[in-house]
Amino acid sequence: QVQLVESGGGSVQPGGSLRVSCVASGRTFGTTTMGWFRQAPGKEREFVATIDWSGGGTGNADSVKGRFTISRDNAKNTVYLQMDTLKPEDTAVYFCAAVPGRSGVFRRQESYGLWGQGTQVTVSS
Repeated sequence: QVQLVESGGGSVQPGGSLRVSCVASGRTFGTTTMGWFRQAPGKEREFVATIDWSGGGTGNADSVKGRFTISRDNAKNTVYLQMDTLKPEDTAVYFCAAVPGRSGVFRRQESYGLWGQGTQVTVSS
């Protein structure tokens, strides 16, 4: 069983950068699709980015294309979300999620069976 723990959230001014990380425990990380989702106050949780097990296949939401980059280091059981040119509307709790045992580009929340607790990202001047 894979467990997920996010870190790296915080507060940043508009236009700034932040990187959040997610460490996965368990021996199946290398064959697991990983994703990032976010939930802003009063809104539903939405897809942000996904990466397949090799790191060669990724997908981003239109709202973050060109600004956010997802990557992974299988040797460290870690997936990252580099967030650049942050905007106030990026303020949300960011969740790491996993699709154990399957590799691909998955955008739907229903595809993910494991979730972290989330880390807060606040973009404000």
